[in-house]
Amino acid sequence: MSISESYPPAFRRVTNDENPPATPVIVQGKDINIPVIDLERLDKEILREACKEWGIFRLENHGVPLALTSRLQEISESLLSLPFEKKRELFAAVKSPLSYFWGTPALNRSGDALKRGAQASNLTMLEGFNVPLSSLSSLSKLPTSTCCDDDAQEEPKLESFRVLMEEYGKHITRIAVSLFEAIAQTLNLELSGNRRSEYLSESTGLIRVYRYPQSSEEAAREALGMEVHTDSSVISILREDESGGLEIMKGEEWFCVKPVANTLIVNLGDMMQAISDDEYKSVTHRVKKRNRKTERHSVCYFVFPKRDCVIKSSNYKPFTYSDFEAQVQADVQSLGTKIGLPRFNPNSPLFL
Repeated sequence: MSISESYPPAFRRVTNDENPPATPVIVQGKDINIPVIDLERLDKEILREACKEWGIFRLENHGVPLALTSRLQEISESLLSLPFEKKRELFAAVKSPLSYFWGTPALNRSGDALKRGAQASNLTMLEGFNVPLSSLSSLSKLPTSTCCDDDAQEEPKLESFRVLMEEYGKHITRIAVSLFEAIAQTLNLELSGNRRSEYLSESTGLIRVYRYPQSSEEAAREALGMEVHTDSSVISILREDESGGLEIMKGEEWFCVKPVANTLIVNLGDMMQAISDDEYKSVTHRVKKRNRKTERHSVCYFVFPKRDCVIKSSNYKPFTYSDFEAQVQADVQSLGTKIGLPRFNPNSPLFL
């Protein structure tokens, strides 16, 4: 089987040099070093500066075993390398909370890709698995399908993926909680009673495993792996392979964040910006593969407030995360893109 057979059909014309899509040229960012935070010796002043000036930082000494992340990457790549139709059938057949998506990072709460409006940019070159951790941990074992023998042979691999993902989720949730509590202290944010679990609800945590395919030379120059956006989360935690491709906007310029082995990338999302009353920023970022001959693989954890938690800020009208999520999905479906916090800012021309 050629590698292109594992890609969604819409990607295959981009993996060859024939008839690449007509897209505007995207300027490559310059290399930049982002702040580094040591989780074992966490310096609150360095953390405050990273959140205020950058909205993103690299995390060292995070305590996630290298053997676990290596095995998770190995089995994720193996599952993603299955033929496209087999991936679709396998994930549909087991009827688990896991789902397979492609062509867009915009998903609904069930993990299905949202239909995007006519103004959407060109096809986003990524595919992956959506893993809601709270549902995943409630399953002792993925249900067995009644599919053909070939699919049944892949189910033990999918079960191993579930077990590894559950273990990884416990580590990454621990990190998110520790970081959020430290960030809250830098803001003098009151977290008495249930307030911490309302602002950062572990039950909302989800992980997405991404694969960005090989592409033609022209597509590699011009196409994005993931379009320009901010995350809707409180905190996002990324583990990426050595291929690179993450870019952030600082000021009015794009910069490349080079991968560093055995570290994690932590970025703040829209909910943290609102909770901090805009003192801390949700970083604008994108993914643009540098090497067309290799794939890019990454794993990203996202965590949110409780759905009914009311976010109050002097810069935004009060809203719950459910309000925010519904508005984002409505904008993606009607306009093709996320608007985000400006929808809730009375001083913004995009306020609704």
